Amino acid sequence: MEDPQNNRQRILRRHRRERKELQDQICAMKNTVPKTDRKRRKQMLQDVARLEAELEQRHQQELEKFLPPEDPDVESVTKNLAKINLENQPPRVCRAEKRRERKAALRKERQERVDDSETEHLSNYRRQEEEKVATILGAKNLAMKDIPADGHCMFRAIQDQLPFPVTIDSLRRRTADYMQKHVDDFLPFFTDAEPGDGYTHDDFKTYCDNIVRGSWGGQLELTALSHILQTPIEVVQAESPIIMIGEEYNKKPLTLVYLHHACNFGEHYNSVKPLEAGAVGGIAPRLY
Repeated sequence: MEDPQNNRQRILRRHRRERKELQDQICAMKNTVPKTDRKRRKQMLQDVARLEAELEQRHQQELEKFLPPEDPDVESVTKNLAKINLENQPPRVCRAEKRRERKAALRKERQERVDDSETEHLSNYRRQEEEKVATILGAKNLAMKDIPADGHCMFRAIQDQLPFPVTIDSLRRRTADYMQKHVDDFLPFFTDAEPGDGYTHDDFKTYCDNIVRGSWGGQLELTALSHILQTPIEVVQAESPIIMIGEEYNKKPLTLVYLHHACNFGEHYNSVKPLEAGAVGGIAPRLY
């Protein structure tokens, strides 16, 4: 039987992944509705609010089962409170009001306990992950270099290590163009998570369009960038072997750090810098 603590962490990781996927979906929804179309945009914003509320409600329900049982003394007090009638107020209204307030207070308390517990566990996992990554990078005489968590972290980590100036928009556009020109190399790796069917060419084109618009990047985008730059790219993780992409290119690889617990949304890419520069607080030179 699975340990409750491990089960809870597995659910928390899934929650972070689902929040990321929802943000991707919202980004795509916003990009498909022109700002000038007020009617469609109003409907789209209502749909976004509904999707966010439904996801948050489901996440809360899944986490409530890990809360400790309620104190029977507290339950007794709340039952007694329901029997109190205030002067000059209809008793029925008073009891209904008390019940609503009591339920609201209990929901707020439970949610605060869930949030505090989740924050504490995330902080512990984040610290442990960074310590393991530091050990792996130290063996390579490297240290982690923070990249902003702005939705472009993977592309910024690549940009940080290139010897020539290039914009994020350019990297995104060139990645999408390469993937569309080599669709047969990438399309087999895409499946619809619900029915399990493969993407159509139209679905794949939409995916590439979203790369240009600002969606998160992953291993497939790194594969495209490796071919574009004709440079190997290695991805360092705390709990998994180093992933090497583009081994056919005989150059010094670009090194990215992939973190699972870096921010509230979960996954994040950082860059690296020479260990000596980090130790003395200097500015790290480019590594390409």
